[in-house]
Amino acid sequence: MPHMLILGMGYTASRLASRLRAEGWHITGVRRAADAEALAFDDEGTVRAAVAQATHILSSVPPLGDADPVLTRYGAALEAAPAIWTGYFSSTGVYGDAAGAWVDEGSPIGFGRRAARTQADADWGALRPDMRRFRLPGIYGPGRSALDRVREGRAHRIDLPDQVFSRAHVDDIVAGVIASLRQGPPGIFNLSDDLPCAQNRLVEEACLLLGQPVPPLLTLEEAQLSAMARSFYAENRRVANGRAKRLLGWSPLYPTYREGLRACHEAT
Repeated sequence: MPHMLILGMGYTASRLASRLRAEGWHITGVRRAADAEALAFDDEGTVRAAVAQATHILSSVPPLGDADPVLTRYGAALEAAPAIWTGYFSSTGVYGDAAGAWVDEGSPIGFGRRAARTQADADWGALRPDMRRFRLPGIYGPGRSALDRVREGRAHRIDLPDQVFSRAHVDDIVAGVIASLRQGPPGIFNLSDDLPCAQNRLVEEACLLLGQPVPPLLTLEEAQLSAMARSFYAENRRVANGRAKRLLGWSPLYPTYREGLRACHEAT
């Protein structure tokens, strides 16, 4: 039986775990605190034993401060692990601001606001020759989409007409990882949908699906966004996904936000 160790059982990784369990995989999860489905990150003996036993290992843990906590604590064990497949959830934020241009896996990194993420991406890539780095854009899905923000009165339309982002439905990311488990080489893969566009279009589509009025256009100052939310608008890029399509045989089930939001709406 294949055995996947997942360090960091967040939104996307938990959805991956559920899919793999349904296919007969044994899953060992690791979270900050132990629960019915996961080990505690600080339980070093148990986690190291799981690293030594797993056939496949994935980390979805982001950097903490300036360092990657998984590599800091377990890097040597992971480097020596007998697993046949290893993976890391990185971010398309490593590409920084491209002024709206397309970026792919060969584009330069390290020019954005996420220096720690860029360093972690590089460190995971250097850790093992079988490493897969999945660079993920904005992730949405059931319970975590523009639909939820509109319902809760948190949706904004920002008056930045040239701002473009890429995104991916969580189930398309899961499908991309599973495609990598079944075929394809190590390396870097952008898992994004086919239609980079302004965030405003998602809000407008969500309002249409919910039958709610579209919020007014606001400047960044008028929107009074948090520092983290404002930083989202500081970069502008289109993320290409052709490498994952060619080498993994993957294509998004939800190629644009329209199909993805409709599926989220129908799931409620």
